Amino acid sequence: LQRMLSIAVEVDKSPNCSSCKIADVIFPFILNIPLRSQREAFLNTTESQLLRCKLLELLFHHSCDVPTTLPLSLAKILYFLSHSSLLLPYQDETATWERWDEMLQYLNLLLLSYQSSPLCVPLAGHLRSSLSDRMDLILQKAKPKLQVSDDISPLDIELKIEDFIGRMQHILGQPFPLQITEKLCMFR
Repeated sequence: LQRMLSIAVEVDKSPNCSSCKIADVIFPFILNIPLRSQREAFLNTTESQLLRCKLLELLFHHSCDVPTTLPLSLAKILYFLSHSSLLLPYQDETATWERWDEMLQYLNLLLLSYQSSPLCVPLAGHLRSSLSDRMDLILQKAKPKLQVSDDISPLDIELKIEDFIGRMQHILGQPFPLQITEKLCMFR
């Protein structure tokens, strides 16, 4: 299935558009996966980094009270850090800290997928283009353009992380479990 989805994204004239369409179809099924381990297994085995980014972006949009119109970028990932709760219907019986841990796990996965996906133009080159157009761009040695919302400062990162830590301390009211501390360090 994952190989077929990856091929479906690649063969389209616009991989970005096809990944959006496929993610829109798959997303309701992800919401109904009952176990965290099953959700993580599906997302971790998604071969297409672009499709994984789109699925995780939909997941975070679903968990934000106030949606944003930013394109998927480093700024949007920081926005998700500040505004997501990941309080999904199937998580009712899990401990609060486990929901935050899962949210941070997916946020780290989104960041890693974004950095190696076609959306992160400076790192991945021209993968947003179709397979046939990509060869022309590579032969012309055309430089990809950096997105404005990818230009964030270390201060922006620190402020958002401190805001997130304050929000978690307010909700959890206790020292963070080691898993959450590790995921925060990895995200930073």
